[in-house]
Amino acid sequence: MKSRMFRPAAPAAGDRRPSPGPRARHQRPGRLLAVAIAAAGMAAALVLAACSSGGSSTASSSASPSSGARLTVADVAPFSGPDAALGPTYLASCYGATSAINAAGGVLGHMLTCKSVDTRGDPADAVPAVNQMFASTPNLALVIGCTSDEAASVAPIINSHKMAMFCMTGQSEFDHTHFPYFYRLVPPDLEESYAMTVIAQKLGYKRIALAFGNDIGSQTFIQPAVAALKKAGITLTTNQSLDLKATTFRTEAAAIVQSHPDAIMTEALGSADPTLFSEIKQLNGGKIIPIIGTSAAISPAFYKSSAAAVGANEFSSNFHADNLVVLSSGPAYQAFSKALLSQQGKVPGATGNFTTYLSAPGGVHLYDGMNLAALAMIMSKSTNPSVYGPDIVKIGDGVPGATVCYSFAQCAPLVKAGKAVKYVGPGGPTSFDSFHDSTGLFQVDTYTPSGQVKVVGTISPAELRALAG
Repeated sequence: MKSRMFRPAAPAAGDRRPSPGPRARHQRPGRLLAVAIAAAGMAAALVLAACSSGGSSTASSSASPSSGARLTVADVAPFSGPDAALGPTYLASCYGATSAINAAGGVLGHMLTCKSVDTRGDPADAVPAVNQMFASTPNLALVIGCTSDEAASVAPIINSHKMAMFCMTGQSEFDHTHFPYFYRLVPPDLEESYAMTVIAQKLGYKRIALAFGNDIGSQTFIQPAVAALKKAGITLTTNQSLDLKATTFRTEAAAIVQSHPDAIMTEALGSADPTLFSEIKQLNGGKIIPIIGTSAAISPAFYKSSAAAVGANEFSSNFHADNLVVLSSGPAYQAFSKALLSQQGKVPGATGNFTTYLSAPGGVHLYDGMNLAALAMIMSKSTNPSVYGPDIVKIGDGVPGATVCYSFAQCAPLVKAGKAVKYVGPGGPTSFDSFHDSTGLFQVDTYTPSGQVKVVGTISPAELRALAG
């Protein structure tokens, strides 16, 4: 089925979606034993954080860096395992942002550099990896990434070290538990379930099959999706769980084909979804069933493997995904695209069409997070997150009369001159709540046959609210 065009609706700059709900972005627990170990680790970390009134500092986060020393931005994310594409996606953001910051003179006499911290997509592996990061990384100034694979287990640890973090998770505990050093620019999974259902409504689908990975992050989409489909009057034909460690999904593919859905709503990272698409095509007379994905599907690696599995033309004409609204023109986008594309061919692990990172959630929002942190360092005259952290919100949200600026290079001289600024990056304006959570509006994305992301519409807050509750 050919994708139908949506009628784009321009969102208001300050518009906010409904209050966040449960979210577990990209979290996969691995084995049950790993979950048990991670839960124990999280509990211990929470106790540590509570008993230390925000935690004890280490040399990596509290000591002032020596003159001219490089500041490190750590990308805490999976670089191996089924979610291995996430780490390089965020690393591309880090390379792009730090290259632009360094080209503009750096921060307080310091250049910035990036470091990969592989969590393997498993909370039990993430805890020692993060502990080792703090033990071995001098001049650590910021953490990015921290997906739902590991955020529940490592965010309390990072917070206890008084280290600022911009995380790509939306787990429900972060909606209601205040970690002073935690910041988030991505939406909750619950709202993505609503957004996928809105896409199904817009395309006129009446029958939907669900196919989500057996990881915690993917499974949390299911309950709100089932409820939203029911409220929308759309029939759920089947609900299939995909084992991310499996190499074939013949049984699940057969069940989906036999249920005769109009489309499939899915998130199963790694090779799972592409394998499923291929086997559905084999069992469905050589045709794939239209696909509605989450924002995790906006990834060069996902497109490359999916197009290889079923054909670029067929996949691109039968695929839609929700994504956060991001700018595609103007000064913020121009600075972002220049910075990111300058790193093409330089980012370890990055594969596929590099331009896809211009629309990938991590590509946009972590870039904004790093700029906010760097500008906050200049405003506070400190590289210590305990000092510069509060200025992240001031620079992102602005104050009355603040000068709007669109890149580190444009904002930094104003901040140095003592002027109030409001940074608006490619992810649009921020509006942080008391939990340091700021999310924007949804857009609807497709791919061209060459793998470029194409925006075909937006989803309004009213459309999301109509499916909530």
